Amino acid sequence: MMKKVIAAVVLISLLTVAIVQAMEKKTEQPDTASTASVNKEGLAIGAKAPDFELKTLTGETVKLSNLKGKKVMLNFWATWCPPCKAEMPEMEQFYKEKDKDLVILAVNIDPQLEVQKFVNENKITFPILLDAEDKVNEAYQILSIPTTYFIDSKGIIQNKFTGAMTLDIMKDNASKLK
Repeated sequence: MMKKVIAAVVLISLLTVAIVQAMEKKTEQPDTASTASVNKEGLAIGAKAPDFELKTLTGETVKLSNLKGKKVMLNFWATWCPPCKAEMPEMEQFYKEKDKDLVILAVNIDPQLEVQKFVNENKITFPILLDAEDKVNEAYQILSIPTTYFIDSKGIIQNKFTGAMTLDIMKDNASKLK
């Protein structure tokens, strides 16, 4: 009888160890996967910036490939986003001080909301593009906003910044563009 009890205890112990190890491996896999997806978030630095054509608030059409030879700061934002709202005054200041070879494009991803009212209230003068069909947002694989791509004069992504930028961050990233 004692041998059966010892065998049962050993068997239960081995099963417990196996279950605990299996659970640890299972929890590690999603962490690894989520880390990989975070690292792959958005387009890679060094990639060619996908071309797009969008309308501005004023009805003009802007096509990225028509800006070849110019440096581009491409910002994705929404009117409801607190960090986006926080960076807008500094983007406006940067727009007024920037080099003439740099173009600032702010792609709004919620054009169904009152974008013009937001622009008027915040006295924004740089071009606001409306991504009504979410095609540019998808092409640039935007997972969080604000996200800004810094694109060189050859159309290559040189840097990406996720989160609200300060004026210094904008100047620093733009100064590295060729």
